[in-house]
Amino acid sequence: MLDIFNLQGKTALFTGANRGLGKAMAIGLAKAGANVAVVGRTPDQDVIDQINTQGVCGKFYVHDLADIDGIPALVAKVEADFGRIDILVNNAGVQSRHKAAEFPRQDWNYVIDVNMNAVFFMCQEVGKRMLAQKSGKIINIASLLSFQGGLTVPAYAASKGAVAQFTKSLSNEWASQGINVNCIAPGYMDTEMNTALMADATRSRQIMERIPAGRWGKPQDMVGAAIYLASGASDYVNGTIITVDGGWMGR
Repeated sequence: MLDIFNLQGKTALFTGANRGLGKAMAIGLAKAGANVAVVGRTPDQDVIDQINTQGVCGKFYVHDLADIDGIPALVAKVEADFGRIDILVNNAGVQSRHKAAEFPRQDWNYVIDVNMNAVFFMCQEVGKRMLAQKSGKIINIASLLSFQGGLTVPAYAASKGAVAQFTKSLSNEWASQGINVNCIAPGYMDTEMNTALMADATRSRQIMERIPAGRWGKPQDMVGAAIYLASGASDYVNGTIITVDGGWMGR
């Protein structure tokens, strides 16, 4: 029965796997048998070493995803090195906090470019190849702010709302072609992005009081959902958003 979760012989292209949720998921896919191409702004030998330790191939590609024009060459390079791309995980994301009335245009544009535009055009570029091979798994990382508005994060909320919606659009077009396009929406996670929230005793307490599981999430909590959506176990799962949030959205 566990064979349906086996990723042996598959190649995953993974953005934003230098730390936190992305690193845990990338190593998790490697443990399930996938070769992993990691994309990030700063090389991280540790994640590559941990991937290679699993007996698969890991390779790092330096690219700032705000450079949308460079995405076709990036994807072509990964395909040339690995032969094909079976799985795409769009995890890279940035955050910028300002009151809406004071939100700098430069920060708005950067968040939208990395969190929304790069995700779509990565889907488009890899999707062309998946359409040609009649198979593929695309996993976009959404957020609880795909459903909610948050405070002082309008660009982030806008970008993650868009990711959730165009994931459905892509699924509507590509599901019949053997391509599964889905989202994972993490809840409040104990990661670098949430350091300020966790340091705010009042806000952290308020968040904890709403989480039925009674704790902040850990990067490892994302691994099972990622392997599921990357594997044959999810072959009839299309255009959905899986929340990994300790029950927050059901409260």
